[in-house]
Amino acid sequence: MSEHLANLLIIEDEPITRSQLTSHFEKEGYAVTGSANAEGVLERISDGDIDVCLIDINLPGKDGLTLTRELRATSDVGIILVTGKDDPVDRIVGLESGADDYVTKPFDPRELLSRVKNLLWRVQAQEKQKEKGFKRRFEGWTLDLNKRELSTPDGELQALSAGEFHLVLALIENAGEVMTRDQLMNRIRNREWYPDDRYIDVLVGQVRRKFREYDHDTTFISTIHGTGYLFAPTVT
Repeated sequence: MSEHLANLLIIEDEPITRSQLTSHFEKEGYAVTGSANAEGVLERISDGDIDVCLIDINLPGKDGLTLTRELRATSDVGIILVTGKDDPVDRIVGLESGADDYVTKPFDPRELLSRVKNLLWRVQAQEKQKEKGFKRRFEGWTLDLNKRELSTPDGELQALSAGEFHLVLALIENAGEVMTRDQLMNRIRNREWYPDDRYIDVLVGQVRRKFREYDHDTTFISTIHGTGYLFAPTVT
């Protein structure tokens, strides 16, 4: 990373909005590049010097969802989708396409700045994890950070959704420590996407089922009533 806080790429076809976002983030110390469409973005990201992309869904030509899917297939760059739509279905499709966050117009620039900061923190944390290696092992299980796959002690692959992967990674990074639902929500995604903290409980249940499909007695994730969850295997 350069002397700037981070390098942002804003892909927005409305010149005024693009200019306003560029000016706002530059004033906050970010290096900003703007683009009116998806042309050349994949090549730009492949250079490896962009930390976070802000992508308008309704781009001319290749739309933002398609661009997001293509980026996520080859890059771990942070992605925030920006759109005028405020439909839960659009949000779900955006997240399933690989976006890390989702904001709707009109938005508060301060809120967007906060989301960028949070996402940047997660991106940097993931990079630090990669520097340690792409795999985390515990009790014979393996979490592949590159493929986002969980392997049983017998080598069978357990596919993980984006939410499940980030939950397991957050628990591994804090093994032996009780994590509240708020802490887990902040590590995974912005809580505004979901009506309540039940989302974390649902994710925990899904991950527990994957463990128990291999061994019914496996209970790596313990519920700490009134507080949150504890992940307590031996992590290597």
